[in-house]
Order: sequence, then structure tokens, then C-alpha cells
Amino acid sequence: MAYQVLARKWRPKTFAQLVGQEHVIKALANAFASERLHHAYLLTGTRGVGKTTIARIMAKALNCETGITAEPCGICSACTQIDAGRFVDLLEIDAASNTGIDNIREVLDNAQYSPTAGRFKVYIIDEVHMLSKSAFNAMLKTLEEPPSHVKFILATTDPQKVPITVLSRCLQFSLRQMTPQQVTGHLHKVLEAEQVKFEPLALNLLGHAANGSMRDALSLLDQAIAHGAGQVEEAGVRAMLGAVDQSYLFDLLDALAAHDGPRLLQTTDAIALRGLSYEAALHELANVLHQVALTQAVPNALADDLPQRGQIVAAAQALSPEDTQLYYQIALHGRRDLPLAPDEYAGFTMTLLRMLAFAPAKPEQIIRTVTTAIPVQVTGAVSPAKPAQTVSTTAPAQAEQINAAPATPTPLAEVNPPGKSEQIRVESPAVIEPVKPIETPATRVAATIAPINPSQAAPRPNDDLEPPPWHTEAAEAMHQSLAEPAAQYVSEPAPTAPQTEFAPTPATNSEPKSAEPFNGDWRGLVVQLKLGAAGMLAQNAELLGYSDIHFDLQVAEEHRAVATRDYQDKLRSALSEYFGRDITVNVNIGTIAGETPAIMLVRENAARQEVAVAAIQNDPFIQTLVRDMGGSIDAASIKPL
Repeated sequence: MAYQVLARKWRPKTFAQLVGQEHVIKALANAFASERLHHAYLLTGTRGVGKTTIARIMAKALNCETGITAEPCGICSACTQIDAGRFVDLLEIDAASNTGIDNIREVLDNAQYSPTAGRFKVYIIDEVHMLSKSAFNAMLKTLEEPPSHVKFILATTDPQKVPITVLSRCLQFSLRQMTPQQVTGHLHKVLEAEQVKFEPLALNLLGHAANGSMRDALSLLDQAIAHGAGQVEEAGVRAMLGAVDQSYLFDLLDALAAHDGPRLLQTTDAIALRGLSYEAALHELANVLHQVALTQAVPNALADDLPQRGQIVAAAQALSPEDTQLYYQIALHGRRDLPLAPDEYAGFTMTLLRMLAFAPAKPEQIIRTVTTAIPVQVTGAVSPAKPAQTVSTTAPAQAEQINAAPATPTPLAEVNPPGKSEQIRVESPAVIEPVKPIETPATRVAATIAPINPSQAAPRPNDDLEPPPWHTEAAEAMHQSLAEPAAQYVSEPAPTAPQTEFAPTPATNSEPKSAEPFNGDWRGLVVQLKLGAAGMLAQNAELLGYSDIHFDLQVAEEHRAVATRDYQDKLRSALSEYFGRDITVNVNIGTIAGETPAIMLVRENAARQEVAVAAIQNDPFIQTLVRDMGGSIDAASIKPL
């Protein structure tokens, strides 16, 4: 007798022999036991999970001579003929070969005739998603209301391609992939029945290599028996699968954990000597990194029978979770970019070197920026007219230490109000902490700026260190910003009587904080106010009139949403704080006769855009390209600098 392959020899004959599809078996068994039979069934799932096998068992359950049952006898004429593939009332159609409407029409024409030998005429249409659109349309009516003696069993690996009109006419069962443990257990039973010697670890390898398909597992088992000359050994299975001892993957991980570049390259060369594909190596590396990440997050997530479990646990202990996530992402990107590399070796090595280069930095490797300061003597009040500048004051107890600091390129200003000496430390914007403006007496104080004499400063240990150039630039800019307002707003000298405390005076008796009266430039005032949420109201408002304590504004109807009482109160508060007195604001809704700051900005941007377009169009080189090369200028792509 000719040899029969294991995948066919061990094909289940009853529902009880099926592996891993208990949810489908239970539903079908209950339906046959109660004879609640549907006229059309759809079985979906990947290859080798039992779609055709279940369809044939259903055909036996429907036509068994003992009656409609969930447990066909397997010995009657109908059961034996169905197992042998000779039952006249069971028609198996391969939709991949019979895709046209003529093939389906022939089937439908024969469906109207009663069965010859069985109870039902069963049509098994495999890979039904391969049928053409016209073929699907031709079978819709018969599929919905077939003769009582006809049952349709459809099978497909891609249910997304089956029209919804067909899906709605069928009972759909989704078959699952089998777990490696289920596959390994079934292979164990098969080898014991076949009396073939085997090693358990070899079956574990086959169970994982099958990827959930029992047919693939049995085919691989046939190949392993032939490769091992009648027995199944771990070494032979590894060699047969082409996985050949995947220890090279863990060698790569060990080298990455040790940041050993030469060892990485040696392992890469060893992969080439083994004849393995670098693309497959990256795939396997990503798979191992996924298992390492699982072990780090959930220690019991790995199966106990996983062949490389010990090595995976060791790698999880050697790598940090951050490194594992980074290496996994780089492996995925490296596999995607492999076709773009000069060759596979270059792409693979660059992926590994990228893992070394982009390793997460340790906390002690993070360099913190240290700012330096230059002391500057300032006598007088700091004008609050530029609220964007923020300063921080040192405590009086620290004034003596700061006065002793030598001159360095970043400004350190000292404010000397009558009776008190404090210092203002102006740092770079990256480390400035916003504080409230310094309160000043009601009377104006003349502001004069004089640098501290470096000879009076005590030396410090770090005098020989030069500050970074960006600190010098920030110091010069801040020094000028502090000096300019003081030079512009010099007033009468301050009284000589000392003052030991700054007692606030009522707002009605105090002088404005702004030393310069408002000149009607509403847009310039809005820019200086540095408004937050109320900026939308100020930008879209037209100034109708103003006085020392009142502003009259007009807002267009389309911007009514920004003219609410909340925005008005915020704008009034900003104006009162800026001028140092209570300011009232009246906002009207109506037509804008002049220009708002927002309209001015749009007009200026349009003018700049016109200038930029004209500059491009008038450029001799561009004109040459347009004239000689037949080009054209896309004005929308031109942006002014």
C-alpha cells in the first residue's frame, strides 16, 4: 500500500478528534442534536485550522444512516464513502479554479434535483472569496432560499472579500489558530501511535514553527522524520527548520548590553557564514526582543516549554526596559529600510550600530547648564514699562556675598532704594523664574547705572573659567534693555531722607508707572502690554478715543465673541497695571471705520508677500528658467522671510 502523509492520515473523522476548535464544535453539535439546521454555513480561518475537515464531518453528520447526529458512526456506507471522497451527494468545489458564473450556474442547475443516495445534497465551496462578482450575484437567490434537501458549506481564508450580501445569508464560524502547546500535544500522540522515537524539545520547535496550523505541523513532522532517518531529534529539527541554533541572536543582545562593537561585527560575520538571511535575522531579533519585553513587564508571560526561555530570561535581566524598547523599534525600522541599503550586510550592521549610538543616556551623563553673571551697579527703580523682563532679588543677608563677586560677562544689577541695598540677578531666559515687579516709592527715583569696580571684588575659585558665548550675548542684551529705560526716564533727584520701608499709597494719589504718556498708538500699546487671553480683544479693537483714565474701543460684529465682560475686565486690569492708575474701558459693537492692529498686520503681511513675489518674478535667473525651460512660478509657494 502506498504511503499516506501524516496530514491526510491523521485528518479528524469526528468532532471529538478535532483540536483547538471547541467553540465551533459545541455550537454545531448542539445544532445537530436538536436538528436546528441552517441551510448555509461559512467557515473562516487561516490555513490548516480545519475548515475543510469540519465541512466533511458536517456532511457525514447530515447523511449518516443512523440519522442526523453530532456523532456519525463512521462505518455506514455514507460515512465511509464521504471519508473516501466518493459520496455522490457531496460536491466539493474549488472556487479558486471555478471562479466564473458558468461554473456556479452549473452547480445551481443541479441543486434542484433530489439527492441520489443521501439525505441531503451538500455543496462544499472552498476559498469562496475567489468567486467573481457575477458568480456571487448568481448564487444569492439560491443561497437565501435553497431547496430543503440542499446544504451549502462555504470556506474561506479571507472573509473580508466575501460580499456582505453572502455573509448575511450564512451562519459564520471563525476558526482559531492553535496554540503551540496544542500542536505539540497532538504531535506527541501521533508519534506515539506511529511508534516513532522523538525528543520533546524537537516537538516544541515544531509546535512553534507551525504558527497555529495543524496541517503545517504534520507536514513539518513528516519532513523531520525523513530528515532524522525515522526519528525526531532536536538538532535535526533545528537544522531542518533553518533556524539552526538561534544563539547568535542572544550573542547580539549580550554584545549590545556590553556596548561591545567588535563583538557585534564578529557575530554579524558569523551570521553570513551560516548562510542566514539578514532580513530574517532582523525579523527573529525583533521577535526575541518582544519576548524579552514581555518577560520584563510580566515575568510569567512566557510559556514554560518555550525552547529559548532560559536565554530570554537572562537577556531580560541584562537589558533595561528602556533599552529593550529602543532596540525593538530600531530593529523594525532597520528591517523596513533594508531594501534601501547598499547591501544587506551594510543595512544590518548599520541597524546594530544605531542601537549602540542611540542608547539612552544615563542620569550621570546629563550635562546641566550652569549660568554665570556679571555684577552691575544700579541705583534707582527698575521701570515696569517692559514687563517681559523678569528679575529675581537676593535676600538682604546675601547682599554682602554677591557684592564680593568678580565681574563676569552676564549682568548682575544692584538696586539701591533709599535706606536699603538689594541686588537683582538677571539670568539667561532658560532659567529665569517669573516674579512680581519690584515695588518703588511714590516719588520717582533718578536711575543711574555704574559698573562695579572689579578691584573691589573678592576672587573666586572659578575666575579662570570663561563663560559660554551665549551667556555673553544674553548679558549684553539684558544690560542694554536695563540701561535704555533708565536713560530715557531720568527725573528729579530723590529725597535725601532715608526710607526704611515701602508703604503702598492709594492708586488715586500715585504717579503712573509709565513715565511716558500715551500718544494714541494703540497697536504699539497692545504690543507692550503683552496680553494673554485679552489679546484677542485688543488686536481686533479700533481705538475711538481716549483720556488719562478712559479708553473707548470699537469691535466688529464678527468678533463679538472676544468682547465679553471677562475679556474687557482682563484688558482693563492690564491697562491699569501698565499706567499705574485705574483705567476704564468701554467696548462698543459696530462697524470698523479705521484699522485694528489685526487688520494692520494682515495688510503688512500682504505687502511683504507682494514684495517677495515681485522679487522672485524679477530675478534674472528665475526668468531664464521660465523662458528657456518652460517653467512656471507658483506664487502660493513663495513665503517672505
